[in-house]
Amino acid sequence: MKHINVALFVPDEGCPNRCSFCNQKTISGKVKPLKAYEVDEAVKTALQSNTLTSEGEIAFFGGSFTAIDRKYMLTLLERAKLYIDKGYFKGIRISTRPDCIDDEILSVLKKYGVTSIELGCQSMDDKVLTMNNRGHNSACVVKAAEAIKSYGFEFGVQMMTGLYGDTDETAIETAQKLIDLKPDTVRIYPTVVLENTRLHELYLKGEYIPQTVEEAVELCSCLIEMFEKAGVKVIRVGLHSGGNVEEGFVAGAFHPAFKELCDSRIYLNEVLKQLREKAIEKGTIEISVAPRYVSALTGQKKSNIAYLREMGYKTEIIRQDELQKYEVSVRGKQI
Repeated sequence: MKHINVALFVPDEGCPNRCSFCNQKTISGKVKPLKAYEVDEAVKTALQSNTLTSEGEIAFFGGSFTAIDRKYMLTLLERAKLYIDKGYFKGIRISTRPDCIDDEILSVLKKYGVTSIELGCQSMDDKVLTMNNRGHNSACVVKAAEAIKSYGFEFGVQMMTGLYGDTDETAIETAQKLIDLKPDTVRIYPTVVLENTRLHELYLKGEYIPQTVEEAVELCSCLIEMFEKAGVKVIRVGLHSGGNVEEGFVAGAFHPAFKELCDSRIYLNEVLKQLREKAIEKGTIEISVAPRYVSALTGQKKSNIAYLREMGYKTEIIRQDELQKYEVSVRGKQI
């Protein structure tokens, strides 16, 4: 059995800012505040699924958890801690803003069984943060990260691409600055335009042009490799489908299988790189890949194979157990 997290959303609760891109109702599909009994219900469902192990976490996402009303926050933590104490989960995971972290709140979180904290950093470029009304600067991110790590929490970061005022270059710089903070995990979210947001207004005025899926895939595949090579686990790329996301979507890089598109692009880029380096002429080629990543190599609907065919290459896939994720070996086949 693999461990799973029980994800619970706390939308629009306590956040001091309305960022340009944010509409938590649309993102989470929830309107009413989370109730303590809903924690019980979610855990009960997980227990009945027969996939629960003590390595999972109860995760509170969707809002700035440490900024919500203190009594309400403690009510949720107390209910979740019951299941930590019973050994059903290893701890509690929360997400919050960098400017809603200090020593006092970290002490409280430690007391109630929180084990992982993710910071919604979004960008490390102060101009981009200002343009999107984030309400904090990059120095605040650094300070919060240092505090979180000093208390021994697992530390995660979240970043966005394609923000208002952002570029591929500043997104790559953001990724490197986040890597320098030595996080354990990262989530990467390409910006999408949702109804009833500031970005929606800017989009309608022609002042904001969102990334296309293709543009976001090209950039995010690069970012994934940066984080992976630095030993940072990439645990999410792209918004979750479901809830009201599809209904509230206006424009931008949303795709229900966005991470799969990025993985396929990484494999294609590596194949193309080896074809250039090895000066392999058109014809039949053998591509070796780990068995579990064959589908990522071939791409959705075998799009990578079709692309190579258009370039004049006929491909044969060789399954090779010793290869790691994103590793391939390409050679020309002698006829």
